[in-house]
Amino acid sequence: MSRLPCKLILIASLLFSSMVAGASSFPTQEPMGGKPFGHSVKNIGNGLYVFRWWVYRNLFIVTDDGVIVTDPMNSKAANILRNEIRKITDKPVKYVVYSHNHHDHISGGNIFKEEGAKFIGHKNLLKALADHPNPVTPLPDITFKDTYTLTLGGRTLELNYLGPNHGNSLVVMRLPKEKVLFVVDIVTPRRIAFRTMPDFWPDEWIRSLKKIEKMDFDYVISGHGPEGEPAIDPASVVAEQRIYLEDLMAAVKKAMDSGTHSPDALRKIVKLPKYENWRYYKEWLPMNIERIWAYYHMGW
Repeated sequence: MSRLPCKLILIASLLFSSMVAGASSFPTQEPMGGKPFGHSVKNIGNGLYVFRWWVYRNLFIVTDDGVIVTDPMNSKAANILRNEIRKITDKPVKYVVYSHNHHDHISGGNIFKEEGAKFIGHKNLLKALADHPNPVTPLPDITFKDTYTLTLGGRTLELNYLGPNHGNSLVVMRLPKEKVLFVVDIVTPRRIAFRTMPDFWPDEWIRSLKKIEKMDFDYVISGHGPEGEPAIDPASVVAEQRIYLEDLMAAVKKAMDSGTHSPDALRKIVKLPKYENWRYYKEWLPMNIERIWAYYHMGW
């Protein structure tokens, strides 16, 4: 089995050693004084960089012929991202790749469009963005149905559409040589599923994770992670996410089969102590439970 370059392995190991399991704050507005949310850039080796703004992350790839950028996040983050890229290389951003249709990840790309970048996304993005237009979100120039292989400067990025899971346009990105995945929203290591799971289909989410587990990869970069969390994780985090969802669904179904049908009652009685150390366990688990109640009670 091929492995990441030695430099990447060393950096990844250092990042793994810095993992923290405790809950962290989740601010809903910028800090006092108008200072922007923090950002960082992690060089994980071989021209791969993880950019973080607040709790959002993307991947960008520096090649001999230009730069590939994933999710620009928003106009403020995209400006910071461009400045960080300029510190590393004077090569232009040639491509911007969208992970899915949600504005909180893919807004702000105009700054790269103005510099000549082409935008890539799943074909379902066109309808989603037509239905919910955003003036700072350029439409994709290149779309695809199932898979798309992007090559630039001797580097390869594979885009894989696995069907509906979180929305209906999400793609998983794989660097085949480095065996690294970039996965947004459907894998967030060591964190309970986001609140009420907006635009998630729990059963399809699990199905997609099983497909991802069959891919050839050793490392995962996720689209979310606060300051202090590692920029890159081992492949095992995909299975951990799937098992959490399976445990959640099984616990809610067991309680409902035993006669508890009120979502308010389920929120109080269903517990998953195995995940107490995951971020937002206390705050979000009750909302996760109610979402699964809706899945079984309403078929939604």
